[in-house]
Amino acid sequence: MWRSKKFILIAVIAAVVLVGSIGGVVLANDDENQPKAKFGEFIDKVCEIYEDNTGYAIDTDELQNAIAEAQNEMQAAAIEAHLAKMVENGVIDETQAQELQEWWESRPDVPVVPGLGGWFGPPPLDGFEPPE
Repeated sequence: MWRSKKFILIAVIAAVVLVGSIGGVVLANDDENQPKAKFGEFIDKVCEIYEDNTGYAIDTDELQNAIAEAQNEMQAAAIEAHLAKMVENGVIDETQAQELQEWWESRPDVPVVPGLGGWFGPPPLDGFEPPE
């Protein structure tokens, strides 16, 4: 009797996990639920409200480009400040900070998706270990 109850319980749990996984995949593939699509809708709505309030239209593409440029500039300033703080605290020396800065500037562009908390940090550096 106990074995059949155990089997039923395991089958029910497996079915719930399977249905939940399929539902999550379906929701994740829905373009309307993607953060990038939602951000585009947000920008369009902001431009529409601005035009209604002021009578001047804003080009949504230019606004998105300006937001991306501002984000890149702020990110670069944050990286520079973080490296300066690491040098100040003795975690790395000035040469290592310069190497990291050069590596950061030469890395390929990685898109930042608004709505996901922004930038998650650089990938680990191959062969770089801070001094002990």
